[in-house]
Amino acid sequence: MLDDEREHARESWDDGLIARRAGDRAVPGADGTAEPAPEAPETPEEDVLPSFGGTYGRALRSRLDALHELVGLSRTRVESEALAEAGRVLDEAAARQRLSSRHTVIALAGATGSGKSTLFNALAGVPVSETGLRRPTTSAPIALSWSEGAAGLLDRLAVPSRLRRRPLAGGAADTGLQGLVLVDLPDHDSAVTAHRDQVDRVLGLVDAVIWVVDPEKYADAALHERYLRPLAGHAEVTFVVLNQIDRLGTEAADLVLDDLRRLLDEDGVALGEHGEPGATVLAVSALTGDGIPELRELIARFVQERTAPERRLAADVDAAAGRLRQAYVADGRTGLDERARDAFTDRLAVAVGAHAAGEAAERVWRRGAIRACGTPWLRLYRWYERTRAHGVTDPRLEPPVEDELTARQRVEQAVRIVADEASRGLPVPWAQAVREAAARGAEGLPEALDELTVSLGDPAARPPRPAWWPAAVLAQVVMTLLQIFGALWLVAQIVGVVQPGLLPPVLVMLGGIIGGPLVEWACEGAVKGPARRYGQEAERRLREASAACGRARVLDPVAAELMRYREVREQYATVVGARPSAAARVVGGGHRSGSARLGATRAGARGR
Repeated sequence: MLDDEREHARESWDDGLIARRAGDRAVPGADGTAEPAPEAPETPEEDVLPSFGGTYGRALRSRLDALHELVGLSRTRVESEALAEAGRVLDEAAARQRLSSRHTVIALAGATGSGKSTLFNALAGVPVSETGLRRPTTSAPIALSWSEGAAGLLDRLAVPSRLRRRPLAGGAADTGLQGLVLVDLPDHDSAVTAHRDQVDRVLGLVDAVIWVVDPEKYADAALHERYLRPLAGHAEVTFVVLNQIDRLGTEAADLVLDDLRRLLDEDGVALGEHGEPGATVLAVSALTGDGIPELRELIARFVQERTAPERRLAADVDAAAGRLRQAYVADGRTGLDERARDAFTDRLAVAVGAHAAGEAAERVWRRGAIRACGTPWLRLYRWYERTRAHGVTDPRLEPPVEDELTARQRVEQAVRIVADEASRGLPVPWAQAVREAAARGAEGLPEALDELTVSLGDPAARPPRPAWWPAAVLAQVVMTLLQIFGALWLVAQIVGVVQPGLLPPVLVMLGGIIGGPLVEWACEGAVKGPARRYGQEAERRLREASAACGRARVLDPVAAELMRYREVREQYATVVGARPSAAARVVGGGHRSGSARLGATRAGARGR
């Protein structure tokens, strides 16, 4: 039965999400076509109270919607145990919304011998719940309803029909308690395990709780540690009644009441005194009737406000948000800044050897230019040196052979560093998700960088030739021809073919000898700038290509996880938003009356 009810609650919650957009729905017109739904006139909430079901306030609805979105976005990131309580709150919100909004369900809970059954009968005005010395006296929840229409609420509490009562002696005429459903629970410290289980189950479903304590067990550890302390956030829907004050003197009753307030404060339960919202503390005697009228008046005021279900649910949302806090609240600023992204790009560039490739391209470009513009004699000498070097068979002089084009360890280190920086300060589930996203992208990153390097080619393999190279080569040819012409002229003079004249052939030959190196030196100076730009362009291309590969495989998945975290963080901020101001005013008003009544009770005790 409970499983079917929970499944139905989930379905109704989905309907609730659709109902948020009710203004966009269409209703069938007279001709069968769809017409826009008419807008309902704005009416104060206190004037429109449907008999069955209802809607929550805007602030609570937004928090529930945010909690629903939060659960949906977090199923694959946060452990299911952490989301179980949030899901239960959503289920209970949907289930309570379907039921009567005119009724307020208040549970009467207490320890063995605290006199809660006697107090239950005193509030009812007739003996409804069995009292006696046998313990435990109450073995099952007994419900007392002051008005019709609470059957669905009692079915939800699993209260048997035979244990549902109506007040007889004047109770039905008590207009102040119209809408109240009072449930007498078994003892929370009962020796019967089934009784304690019933208490725990019903306490999770009611709108408010009246804890009945007696002068002997008001400081019982089981009460404070198991119930009051965990439910400290539900102070606004909590009443703590010190019963059996007829057994104490005036001063003793005041001392016990003050000590009870001290214990509640240590439990973290806010006390509704001095106009502050919180729990109501009251001293009564169910046996003699002292304080009962004041308690009835407080309950009547609380019931007629008709905000208890919403305030109870808001406290449940607060509790669920508190349990999820460590999964959504980060320590400090999170995410990747430009410095971290640039550092990752630099590490990938080093891994693919972008800087070394640029330097190699620059050297090859300069070497090719100097070789093309050099003197024939120098080029002949360099050719001889290269031939000689190629003939060397000493393995110690051979260059080492690299197995891979990229350094795999450097790539893995770059990914690990950027993943650590991106996950720094994140809650554990989201930090793990960021690291997993980076690890998935790093699986094929070294191979992708290898293929990228191959596809771009070696920039030093075939460097381009500048436009002025032919002119420089032609000038070098002219200088060489001058050397040859001067040498032939001088030889011809020695043989006697031409008239002797040493100076002209020597000058021609010296001009060619000096001009050749000068042309080469000029070309070497002219190629420095273009060679540097060529090397920088080669480095830039390889750097940008590696950065694009790393961004697509690592940075973008990491950024997607960080964006997802920011979305759930915004939803979580909405979930822990401020409570509705109207509810605070209601609670404040009720507790101001409570404080006054406490004073009246103490005065009555002193009079006795």
